[in-house]
Amino acid sequence: MATDTLKSKPGAQGGATGGLRRLLLDNGALTALIVLVIAMSALSGDFLTADNLLNVGVQAAVTAILAFGVTFVIVSAGIDLSVGSVAALSATVLAWSATEAGIPVALAVVLAVVTGIACGLVNGFLVSYGKLPPFIATLAMLSVARGLSLVISQGSPIAFPDSVSHLGDTLGGWLPVPVLVMAVMGLLTAFVLGRTYIGRSMYAIGGNEEAARLSGLRVKRQKLAIYAFSGLFAAAAGIVLASRLASAQPQAAQGYELDAIAAVVIGGASLAGGTGKASGTLIGALILAVLRNGLNLLSVSAFWQQVVIGVVIALAVLFDTVRRKAGATAPAAGASGGGKGKQALTYVIAAVVAVAVVGATSLLHSGSSAAAKPKIGLSLSTLNNPFFVQIRDGAEEEARKLGVDLTVTDAQNDASQQANQLQNFTSGSLSAVVVNPVDSDAAGPSVRGANKADIPVVAVDRGVNKADTSALVASDNVEGGALGAKALAEKLGGKGTIVILQGQAGTSASRERGAGFAEGLKNYPGIKVVAKQPADFDRTKGLDVMTNLLQAHPDIDGVFAENDEMALGAIKALGPKAGKSVQVVGFDGTPDGLKAVEAGTLYASVAQQPSELGRIAVRNALRAADGEKVEKMVKVPVKVVTQENVAGFEG
Repeated sequence: MATDTLKSKPGAQGGATGGLRRLLLDNGALTALIVLVIAMSALSGDFLTADNLLNVGVQAAVTAILAFGVTFVIVSAGIDLSVGSVAALSATVLAWSATEAGIPVALAVVLAVVTGIACGLVNGFLVSYGKLPPFIATLAMLSVARGLSLVISQGSPIAFPDSVSHLGDTLGGWLPVPVLVMAVMGLLTAFVLGRTYIGRSMYAIGGNEEAARLSGLRVKRQKLAIYAFSGLFAAAAGIVLASRLASAQPQAAQGYELDAIAAVVIGGASLAGGTGKASGTLIGALILAVLRNGLNLLSVSAFWQQVVIGVVIALAVLFDTVRRKAGATAPAAGASGGGKGKQALTYVIAAVVAVAVVGATSLLHSGSSAAAKPKIGLSLSTLNNPFFVQIRDGAEEEARKLGVDLTVTDAQNDASQQANQLQNFTSGSLSAVVVNPVDSDAAGPSVRGANKADIPVVAVDRGVNKADTSALVASDNVEGGALGAKALAEKLGGKGTIVILQGQAGTSASRERGAGFAEGLKNYPGIKVVAKQPADFDRTKGLDVMTNLLQAHPDIDGVFAENDEMALGAIKALGPKAGKSVQVVGFDGTPDGLKAVEAGTLYASVAQQPSELGRIAVRNALRAADGEKVEKMVKVPVKVVTQENVAGFEG
């Protein structure tokens, strides 16, 4: 039971063909990984390089470490949805303790680990003694841990101590430390599952919890330990992730719990419990990393990447179902070492075959010449916002005009995902990179990697800290916030009450726009801010938050929203009051925002001309790639657009 190697039914097809069929069926995840590596090597000449393969390892590390912890839970027929939030909380506790609280770094690391274990123990207590379903208990912890991370950090990233940030570096200038940590945690997982009493207990509980209890296992105590293990591994993953980004991001690792569960399931574990192993989980995490890395190198649309990954997960589970229906059965726990030796031999043979085929495949690219078109990569913080969609559209328009091959990726407001994308660009033989950072600090290490590779980087909309960029093409968010304050205050005659809808906590855009608005409002002491709440730059959340605020403050005179999407949500909540008794000011100058200005429901939008930002960024990136001199700072002026000048404005 401690392994997932399956035996054939008696009478199965014999001979070499039958043996190959059984080998493929019994090692589906490994087969899928080999096929993926071969396919990516054939499709992209940039995939099979030492730097890129190390990138894959680094990008798999955090998911794999989280997944190792989740493996314990899934083997015991549980589920843990909280690991991403616990990882963010643990990293935030470490950074805050070592910087704000002045606690010695070693003690801060211990405190971060204890935080992860404590969260796991709470999950285990709720499941074992509170009788809550694991889904509900860990879903609650997901929300609690994320909220505590935001409370401790006040929604802003916290710089990581330098002594811990080395976990994100390399040894000897080439071996990434995250890969070493992943290997150590994987060996620990394999040891716990295969060689310890608690590991055998996990399989017993997952196989039949009632039978395990009747056989003398203290199931409740075992579950406490199982979820504590998951919390411990989540804390380790959070520390590694924050080390890569050189900062603890309170919004980091969002959705990583789903990747971790997917890696475990792709690796052959059953959500019904009783099966699973560390090597399978590692292979599952590598499959996800190879997919994302390869699809980036192949310039596949960010939207289609999500579709492809979802299909792969579904196919992996379907393949596992087919395999089980084929009649294979897992050996009992404590089976002889012959099975393990056979499995080890299988891995060796698979590695030899993969190396041989990939080596032959690489010859397809050995004589290829460089592409005629210059290649530029554009990493956007999100494409779930019209402002950044306009930046992309402007960049693509300019790229077509200049004959540039432009690859666009979507970081989905995840600083670690953007770090992966930038690493892929660095190993992808690009002429230049344009980056719109999720966070200015978190983008620094990846941009420094591009600096080492002599790939020029142009930042757009937001700068990159502690790294060299050829140019920064941006509007001034602080100035825009101040202009928004002036426009709203003057419209209200210098007095009244207002509310502020803030963007996503932790993003530099929200911080800068909010700071500029607060500074500009100091010139109007008659304006009172009665409430401010985050709505995450989202129209629906803007509607919901504004509806709630109106219950407590029905007589407000104005609203400042840190982007047009939230402003449009606020207008919907205000109904007939918008543009009449309540004045609303947005930010970005998006097409929908400008339509609302024209209609009079939105008084003004602080427009940044996003399409122009994209066009200028691509032009400067191409110049930098050609060795031409470019200005370090290219300012695109912001402009307050009202009904009076909206007709002549072009974004």
